[in-house]
Amino acid sequence: MSTTNGNVNGQQSIRRPNPPVEDSLFKSFRLDGRTVIITGGCGGIGYEIARGLAEAGANLALWYHNSTTHQKIQAKISQDFDIKVETYKVDIRKYAEVEAAVTQVVKDFGRLDVMIANAGIPTKAGGLDDKLEDWDNVRATDFDGTYYCMRAAGLVFREQKHGVGIITASMSGHAANVPQEQSCYNACKAGCIHLAKSLAVEWAKWGGRVNSVSPGYIDTIISGDCPFEMKEQWFSLTPMMRDADPRELKGIYLYLASDASSYTTGADFIVDGGYTAR
Repeated sequence: MSTTNGNVNGQQSIRRPNPPVEDSLFKSFRLDGRTVIITGGCGGIGYEIARGLAEAGANLALWYHNSTTHQKIQAKISQDFDIKVETYKVDIRKYAEVEAAVTQVVKDFGRLDVMIANAGIPTKAGGLDDKLEDWDNVRATDFDGTYYCMRAAGLVFREQKHGVGIITASMSGHAANVPQEQSCYNACKAGCIHLAKSLAVEWAKWGGRVNSVSPGYIDTIISGDCPFEMKEQWFSLTPMMRDADPRELKGIYLYLASDASSYTTGADFIVDGGYTAR
């Protein structure tokens, strides 16, 4: 519905003005000169997100925890797309490290525009069989770490009155997928989806946006050690009967990071080959 600014029927409207909108769709997807943090950015989904945003002109701060190839990744993306790339070793389970890393990124790049809280780890057992220390580690990484990243970046965004947060959740936040048992992971990802919605409502009042992406089965190293029989069951339950190449996720992250999604906030985008549509 379209409305007009200012007075409506003699009454003062609370309506905010619209932001500038490009006539060109392709221009609205450009990220030239913007700075994006991607946690878990040196492998799997994060690496392909990085390449997608770099192609659109973004400068990248890639966070990693255990990567041994981060320098090669930094050099390759920078060379391929002629943008600035820096890598940072950060333990997202520790808020002090997260906050310090955000501060360093702002210092190194001169700005911060997008935080993509993408880092996560799987759990290998059900709720009764999981070791408590493993439960704590998955929760600390997948949920607490996500919140820490959004909090530290959000404080910067609130001060400058703009900024975009994107959380990598999972279809497992919508469904208890089988045959693997992973109550902790499922619960954490469900929490991430609702965290994104809650932050979106809170940030909207000063100009920030937050959304989440819920991937399904993706062909990355995380799923590489899963048994053949388990993967066959996954495929049988997925209408498209396959997993995804991580490059198939680049488009949704670019949309959410860019001005093309300027009226999109509090949404979760499921990209799962139809698994949760059944």
